[in-house]
Amino acid sequence: MKRLKDLFNWYFSKKTLPYWCVLVIDCLILLGTSVVIFWAFYRTLALLKYFWTLMRVMLIYIAETVVFFRIFRTYAGILRYSSFVDLMRIGSAMACALFVAFIIHYPLSRTPISLFAHLTARALFMIYVIATAIMWLERMLIKAVYDTYFRTDSAKSVVIYGIRAGGIGLAKSIRGEKPMRFKLKGFISHDPSLQAKGTILMGEPVFDVDEKLTDELKERNVEAVLVAPGRIERFREDQALQDYILKSGAKIYFAQAAVEWDKDNLVGSPSLKEVKIEDLLPRDEIKLDLDSVARELSGKKVFISGAAGSIGSEIVRQVASFGPSEMMLVDSAETPQHDIRLMMRRDFPSVKASTIVASVSNAGRMEALFKEFQPDYVFHAAAYKHVPMMEDNPSESVQNNVYGTKVLADLAVKYGVKKFVMVSTDKAVNPTNVMGCSKRLCEIYVQSLNKAEEEGMVEGHTQFVTTRFGNVLGSNGSVIPIFERQIKEGGPVTVTHPDIIRYFMLIPEACKLVLEAAVKGEGGEIFVFDMGKPVKIADLARRMIELSGVPDMEIKFTGLREGEKLYEEVLDSKESTKPSFNDKIRIATVREYDYSVVSGQIDELITISREYDDLKTVAAMKRLVPEFVSNQSRFSVLDQEVVRGGD
Repeated sequence: MKRLKDLFNWYFSKKTLPYWCVLVIDCLILLGTSVVIFWAFYRTLALLKYFWTLMRVMLIYIAETVVFFRIFRTYAGILRYSSFVDLMRIGSAMACALFVAFIIHYPLSRTPISLFAHLTARALFMIYVIATAIMWLERMLIKAVYDTYFRTDSAKSVVIYGIRAGGIGLAKSIRGEKPMRFKLKGFISHDPSLQAKGTILMGEPVFDVDEKLTDELKERNVEAVLVAPGRIERFREDQALQDYILKSGAKIYFAQAAVEWDKDNLVGSPSLKEVKIEDLLPRDEIKLDLDSVARELSGKKVFISGAAGSIGSEIVRQVASFGPSEMMLVDSAETPQHDIRLMMRRDFPSVKASTIVASVSNAGRMEALFKEFQPDYVFHAAAYKHVPMMEDNPSESVQNNVYGTKVLADLAVKYGVKKFVMVSTDKAVNPTNVMGCSKRLCEIYVQSLNKAEEEGMVEGHTQFVTTRFGNVLGSNGSVIPIFERQIKEGGPVTVTHPDIIRYFMLIPEACKLVLEAAVKGEGGEIFVFDMGKPVKIADLARRMIELSGVPDMEIKFTGLREGEKLYEEVLDSKESTKPSFNDKIRIATVREYDYSVVSGQIDELITISREYDDLKTVAAMKRLVPEFVSNQSRFSVLDQEVVRGGD
C-alpha cells in the first residue's frame, strides 16, 4: 500500500506527462492488444511461431494509426483531466485507423505470407475495438484516481450560477484543481430550455431560480455559489436570486476572469472573490473615453491634494497609470502619506513623485510648493468630510475646506495651472449641514473665479472644473466599514432611520469620471455624476448581515444625526442639469456669483471663523448660501431667527 501511495505521489507530483509518453503508451496498448487477440484466436504455438512476423505487420498498422492520432491530437490531452471530448477524439482516431487497416489488410491477406491469411478481418476488428476500450479505461481510471487521491474533506460543496461557456469552463476548472477547493453539486440557470425537472449537466442537477432554490441548496449542504464571469451583471440585478442564496446560508463568489481552455484542457486556475455588499449593488456599466484622458495627462505635471484619502489615493493611482512626467502628492496625514509613498515606489517606480505632508490651509507652504513644482493639473480632493464632526467644528470646516480651496485656486491662477479640478459632494446640493455648506462655498468660489477670468476681471487662463458625486463605497468613515465592524463584534448594526436612502458608487468608477470630466471640461462647469439607483441604508444593513451568515442579528435605529438628510438630492435630475460628453456625467445648472462680491464675503467668513464662535460662523455661512437650512442640528435656531425676522 505504501509503495502504491509513493507511486501516486511520484506521478501526480509531476506537472503532466510529455506528449510523446502518451503517444508511446497508446501505441504499446495497440501492440499489446494484438498479441492477446492473436493468442486468443490461434493459441500459444501459433503465437510463438508467428510472433516476430506479427510484430512487423502490427508496426505497419501502428504507423498508419499514429497518423490519425496526430490528426485528432489524442495525445495532447492531460490524462488526469480527461473528458468526454478526449474519449471522442480517441474513438474517432481509432475508427479511421481501422478503416485504413482494412484497406491495407485486404490485398496483403492474399499474399504468400501466411500470417495475413490467419489474421482475419474479424481479429483485426477486435484488436482495434479492445485497444480503444483500454485507452478509454486508462484515462478514466487515471482521472478517477487523481480526483479521489486529491479530494479533501475541507473542499466546499458548491453550485455554479451560469451554464454557458463561462459556467462550464468554471465547472471544469474547479474539478481540475488540485488539491480540490470545491466539490461541484450542480448549476443554477434562468434558461427556459432547462426548466424541466431532472435536467443533468456534467452529471449534476440544474436548479431553477424560484422559491424552492433555498431548500434545495440546504438539502445538498451547499456552502457556496460561484457566479460565472458572464453572469455577474445579471446576478447583480436579480435581488430575488440573491435572497434565495443568502437565506440558504451559502456564500457567494464571483469568478474574476474567464477560465481559458486549450483543446478542452485547463490553462490556469479560476480566480474567485468572495462577494462584498458593493459587488451586489445593481450598477450600469460605465463607459469612459480613457484614451483622451491618457493623451491629456501623459507627460504633464500633476498636483493632488488630499492624496492619502479614499478618493485622492485612487486619483493618484489612476493618474500615475497614464504616465505623467511628475506628481506632487500633498496630505496632512503622515502615516497614510507614508503608505502612498510606498505604493508609488512599488507600483509606479518610473513616475517621479514627491509626497508632501502639509495642510492646504497653510498658504505659505502651498505657495512654495506651487512655485517649485509649476503644475499643469491640480486635483483638489483635500477636505474635512464627516458631517457630525463638522457640525461640532464649523470653524475648522471653513478654514480647511473653504480657505484651503481658496488658497489653492488663487495659486493655480497665479502660477498658470492649465486646469483645476475640485472634488465636491452631493451634500452641497441644498445643504442641511456645515460640511455640505462648506463644499458649496468652495464650488461658488472656484466657479466665480473661472467666470472672472473669462470676463477679464482676473488675469489668468486656468480652467476650473468641479465634480460632484455622492457616497463612495468603502471610503473612510462610510457606512459599510462601520457595518462590517459592528457585524464582526456581534451587533447590533446601527442605522439612523428606517427610510434613509443614499446613492453609492465605487471609488474607481467615481475617480475615472473625475478624470474624464477634468480633461473634457472647458471651465466653469459643475459636473454631477449619475449615481444609479438610490439604496435604502436599512436594506444595505440587512443584506450585509445576511452575507455574514448571521441573519438574526439586530438592526437598531438610532435617529437622524445632526445635519443629516433623510435622502440626498437627485443628482441627475433633467430639470436641474443638462447633458455632457458622457451619459453618466451631467452639468449642473446653478446660480452664478459675482467674483468681486463672493471673494470679499468669503474673506469675511474666514476672518469670522478664526474667532471660533460656532453660531457666528454658521450664521455667516447661511448668509452666503441662503438655501443652507440646518436639519436635526443646534444651528436650526439660526433658521428660526431668519423666519421670525422675515415675519
